[in-house]
Amino acid sequence: MTALPKKLIARPRAARGVQLMTSEEFLDWLEPGVFADLIAGEIHKRPLLTLRHANLTNFLSHLLAAFLDAADIPGDLHRGSVAVRLNARNTFMPDLAYFTPHQVAQFAEAHVPVAPLFCVEVLSPRTAKNDRGPKFAAYELHGVQEYWVLDPQALAHRFYRREGDLLIEFAEGAARIESATIRGFQVRRAWLDPDKLPKVAACLREIHSARRRRR
Repeated sequence: MTALPKKLIARPRAARGVQLMTSEEFLDWLEPGVFADLIAGEIHKRPLLTLRHANLTNFLSHLLAAFLDAADIPGDLHRGSVAVRLNARNTFMPDLAYFTPHQVAQFAEAHVPVAPLFCVEVLSPRTAKNDRGPKFAAYELHGVQEYWVLDPQALAHRFYRREGDLLIEFAEGAARIESATIRGFQVRRAWLDPDKLPKVAACLREIHSARRRRR
């Protein structure tokens, strides 16, 4: 069978006529300083972050990085700029993602070809629907073990952990949220208010104190 010339091979189109892109095409398209997700073959550029979004992401990133270092837990923590290829038409840039050493060993030079163990998305008005919908479904399908969806506006934070094939909500309304995948890591819900962010050092001392009491 003779292969069709490339110019005659039509790329599939989304319902509204937008040409779909593969993850490989998306990765070639990405440039330094560009923040976007490929969701079901369509590019969704990230809007400029609000200060509330940025402050909450900064706080959790610094707290988790400090905890991993102090607890001597190996692996990589990446924020925002790493492209995670889940399949042929879904490649996301999570706000925060932790990868185990086994996962790190599979990294490609310019992207991550495996889903993170632990993932956080901080909602923005333009991205909330994706983070709660198609991105949630893709993270669930491709093996993310824990997914936090943080809302810097309404503070309606939601936390999910894997039970079988599904990501199931946990810690609903709880004052303290204990990670299901990063042993010993926990946060107070009150810490996740961008207008009242505590000092990372004070939070870290409280986390380590709670760990010592449980031993």
